[in-house]
Amino acid sequence: MQTSAQSATTVILPRWKRRLSVAAVVAAATTFGLTYSLSAPLIAMSLMARGHSSLFIGVNAAMHALGVLLAAPLLPGLAARLGARRLTVLALVLAGVLLFLFRLWPIVWVWFLLRIALGAAAEVLFVMSETWTNVLSDETTRGRTMAIYTAALSLGMVLGPALLSRIGVNDRAFVIGAVISVCAVLFVLPPWVLAPARSAPEPAQPLRYLKLAPVAIATTILNAGVETAGLSFIALYATGMGWSEQRAMQLISTLMLGAILLQLPIGWLADKMDKRRLALILAWISAITALLWPFALQETPLAFAMVFIWGGLFVGIYTTMLAMVGSRFQGNNLVGVYAVMGLAWGVGALVGPSAVGLGMIGSARFGLPGVIALACALFALFMMRSRSRT
Repeated sequence: MQTSAQSATTVILPRWKRRLSVAAVVAAATTFGLTYSLSAPLIAMSLMARGHSSLFIGVNAAMHALGVLLAAPLLPGLAARLGARRLTVLALVLAGVLLFLFRLWPIVWVWFLLRIALGAAAEVLFVMSETWTNVLSDETTRGRTMAIYTAALSLGMVLGPALLSRIGVNDRAFVIGAVISVCAVLFVLPPWVLAPARSAPEPAQPLRYLKLAPVAIATTILNAGVETAGLSFIALYATGMGWSEQRAMQLISTLMLGAILLQLPIGWLADKMDKRRLALILAWISAITALLWPFALQETPLAFAMVFIWGGLFVGIYTTMLAMVGSRFQGNNLVGVYAVMGLAWGVGALVGPSAVGLGMIGSARFGLPGVIALACALFALFMMRSRSRT
């Protein structure tokens, strides 16, 4: 998004140096993923403790998506002016400051503004890290590299709720999240970490890239909507089903653990079979099994086993699509597709929490899994009707 992938990949680089740079970028994204997955349920449960409704919590979570939508159009210009490294560092520091301000200003309406700014910082980091990793990837290992990226990012998502289950929902959790976000700067700041070269941004052509990669855009909307809603509501859903707060956080961690461990076999499958077909199969399985959540949560071992498998299969849809996009597009086309995917993420993250909040008002037991199942099924039907490979 921020640079021309073509210009970066024309330089012959030592394999060890390329891999070390990829590892550093992935580590920074993983560390920020930890703070993101810690802050989403932390904010939601803090609002619940103050007596706010699920709809209010969903609208607040949607402010994150609004920040994404506001930031995405500005990214090409900012990246060309500041460069990938400097912009990533600024995003990490900004996220840390914002998390501290949640603790400093416990005023609910101010939290809406802070959530918008936090969404903008997250958009910068996620888009830059995905593009940065893809630019440094070798074509022969791109699928596995993106699977590792997705798995590592999911690891950060696991550690957030796990840490929150230890320290509890309190002001100290905001401070810890802020410190972790700022410390992630240490991964990308060293000069030995290869950064993509700067390039002048081209005029935005969102409609062109939407036509080039409609399935990739739809995948991003689905992933963002379910991810944002899930992080905000799964803990509330589980506690509503009789689970303790600590066990509910462990349920989120188990789901994300599946998203980590199952990505490598899914990436291997993506290299062995048609990627589009694999994504379609994963979407249908995710839709059907989401409807089983209310019954699985009646038995603790079954619940943990189900969310482990479901998390891995659902995230596998996005992993497969990342490999498809990286294989098909290069240079400015890759940058353009990622830019539109950034906007699509904002749309999904804006719609997802609000839809789940309404669904849970309609049915506390089936609202969350019902909305998720419907979203996965609609995506699968869209894939079946779409003529584009991506």
